[in-house]
Amino acid sequence: RRFILNILESIKLSAEYLERKEIDSPRLNAELLLAAILNCERLELYLKFDRPLKEYEINKYRDSIARRGKNEPLQYIIGKVEFYGFEFKVTADVLIPRPETEILVEETANYCMSKTNIRVLDIGTGSGNIAIVLAKKYEVAGITSIDISENAIAIAKENALLNGLDSNIEFVKADSNIFTPERKFDVIVSNPPYVSINEYNSLQNEIKYYEPSIAVTDSGVGFTFYRTIAGRAGLLLNSGGRIFFEVGKNQSGIVEEILKENNFHTISIVKDYQQINRVITGVFL
Repeated sequence: RRFILNILESIKLSAEYLERKEIDSPRLNAELLLAAILNCERLELYLKFDRPLKEYEINKYRDSIARRGKNEPLQYIIGKVEFYGFEFKVTADVLIPRPETEILVEETANYCMSKTNIRVLDIGTGSGNIAIVLAKKYEVAGITSIDISENAIAIAKENALLNGLDSNIEFVKADSNIFTPERKFDVIVSNPPYVSINEYNSLQNEIKYYEPSIAVTDSGVGFTFYRTIAGRAGLLLNSGGRIFFEVGKNQSGIVEEILKENNFHTISIVKDYQQINRVITGVFL
């Protein structure tokens, strides 16, 4: 007789395997991967813990656990992530949205909601998470999202549809170095690649080997995109328009200087949950 594993036994064995592979939170990872295969909530697993797994479920689970054991991010294996209460499809073509980026969205939204008929440019949209939350939760109209990656744009469009948006956002494949709109915008929001090449080499394997490097590092010292975007503000932003950037740890001082050099004033900085300077915003003269 074949040995049949139930849900609880499968989780226990998988968690032990992931622990040996030095994966953080091995039990949680094991639970989330199985919940994705069984299409249920993680806590539901324990309501049916003695249910035997079918052979195809075991095979799929084994494959998922092996991928996670090689440091592939959980979000890519299950193909989705939650951001700001909304679900987003993610693949290796896009950066996995992070909780700290929710602060960037909130700061941008608070400003947009105090204005009318505002036009927003989202630079480096990736999965489309920033623009989609602005359009969906805060009903910001007139958003254009650009990304240099055609695959990222395709996923962003898919995410807009998944979240019930069909025409609120214009997604454009474009390079921020040369993108020149017919009409200027009132707001620029961007979470650009800001990890320096030195830092990149010491990042955890999940990021270094799986997330798209063009979305993580600028291959320099981490400030290339801030200089590019701020330097092109005259072509992109209306006078009195506002810029919102996410910044990395210890970067806000230099980014503030970059903004001042490019005619931005009234600069303010917002900290994240760990008290790290995370969002910088300024007004264009």
